[in-house]
Amino acid sequence: MRFIKPVIFCSAAMAAALISTTSLAQDSEQPETETVEIGAGSNNLPPPQSYNEPLPPAPGGEVAVTGVTSQAGIGGTQAYARAGVLELGGSAGLTIGENFTQFTLSPSIGWFFVDNLEISAIMGLNYVSQTIGEGASEQDFTSTVLNLLIEPSYHLPFSDRLFGFLGIGAGLAYRGGDGADGGTGFAIAPRLGLNVMVGRSGIFTPAITAVYQTTDAVATPQGNVVAVAATFGMQAGYTVMW
Repeated sequence: MRFIKPVIFCSAAMAAALISTTSLAQDSEQPETETVEIGAGSNNLPPPQSYNEPLPPAPGGEVAVTGVTSQAGIGGTQAYARAGVLELGGSAGLTIGENFTQFTLSPSIGWFFVDNLEISAIMGLNYVSQTIGEGASEQDFTSTVLNLLIEPSYHLPFSDRLFGFLGIGAGLAYRGGDGADGGTGFAIAPRLGLNVMVGRSGIFTPAITAVYQTTDAVATPQGNVVAVAATFGMQAGYTVMW
């Protein structure tokens, strides 16, 4: 019994030494910490990413039939003149003919029912200044003309951002104003121009126009004089596709 205490003491000393050695080994395995100043370490940032959104390709020779689409324009799935694309906006124009001046404001809505082919509804609000007669019988009149037109048009892609187009609108014309009881006639309005992509989904449309319309324009003792006007002009429009 006298050797028990020394043995216990030796065992406790060996356990303490083992725990101390293990603790030192764990401390030596811990990675060293590095202090970095604010603003330093920029070389470790992730590489820059491009957020460039591609322009959908313009329609080619294929013909697709569809309903109304969405997400048209840059970053979307549908390009201008694709089947199903809606176009909403309008145009303003100035028309000058012989003894005839007309300012036009025309809101419109269009729909591409197949690739490159569009059908549009156009409402033209026109202010007209016109001279009728010659010499002593010459008279000046001003009037307001309302045109309601349906216009089919073809849009030819020159690139993803540039199109040429030709449209022929046909419909009704109503005239009222100085010296006029008001009258209804027929109107034909061909247009030739360009469609230019602006921004993500805007379309700038410069065009030359010709308007042929008949209306009962002037009241005289012999009855209403039917005005037949063939005029030419230029217009600039802006629309947004959906």
